[in-house]
Amino acid sequence: MPRSFVGEARRRVGRRRERIGPIVERLAAEHPDATIALRFWSDLELLVAVMLSAQTTDVNVNSVTPALFAKYRRPEDYLAVPVEELERDIYRTGFFRQKAKAIRGTMTMLLAEFGGEVPSRLEELVRLPGVARKTANVVAAERGEAQGIVVDTHVRRLSQRLGLTRHEDPVRIERDLQRLVPRRDWGCLPQLLIWHGRRICDARRPLCEECVIEPLCPSSRIAAPRASDARDGQPSTHPRASSVGRGRVGAAQRRNRPRPSP
Repeated sequence: MPRSFVGEARRRVGRRRERIGPIVERLAAEHPDATIALRFWSDLELLVAVMLSAQTTDVNVNSVTPALFAKYRRPEDYLAVPVEELERDIYRTGFFRQKAKAIRGTMTMLLAEFGGEVPSRLEELVRLPGVARKTANVVAAERGEAQGIVVDTHVRRLSQRLGLTRHEDPVRIERDLQRLVPRRDWGCLPQLLIWHGRRICDARRPLCEECVIEPLCPSSRIAAPRASDARDGQPSTHPRASSVGRGRVGAAQRRNRPRPSP
């Protein structure tokens, strides 16, 4: 959007604090199946899966983890084999040497300091080798103990488009979102933004005409109603003005489409 129209667009959609509640509500109704795509059955498997997901797709990780988790069930199991064997087992996730080293370091610390259990506090999780804040936030949120907000590529991009932040740095973006988003929604908001980014708000070609939060988005590519139309008593040409329920119908139709790959 041209810079000269940014201020006007923000005035049209309203203040950030007024919009964040409706944004979360509409996205939750639109994407009721928005959950983490990684497959796991324990806290330890969750931690390993998230560590493996760096620089690769969730689909790729899910193709590796069934056999991996059948072989490695406890922290001790990851340390009982030569590092080369673990590297072969996770080879397809990419950066396998760095990931194998981080996993073995994490397992060593889990056994030495946490009784072999995955810690629950964010400040403890980020001490684990290879576990940065994003990974720690994902693990905490999926355990129902969100202590921050996950900021990945989709969350960063949509937060900026929605005018919720002006920053590029993930730490600053998270800080902005924490100030706006009620704590109860810290865990669900990232997944809602991720799936909305995959299904509707594409980086190159956002489907604004199908977007349920388009009226709340200052970056919408749909022209806002002209003030002259309202003064002249003419019906607005804005696609959302004629039918409040149009987004709901579109949502029902889209759910019948094949689910896109993450």
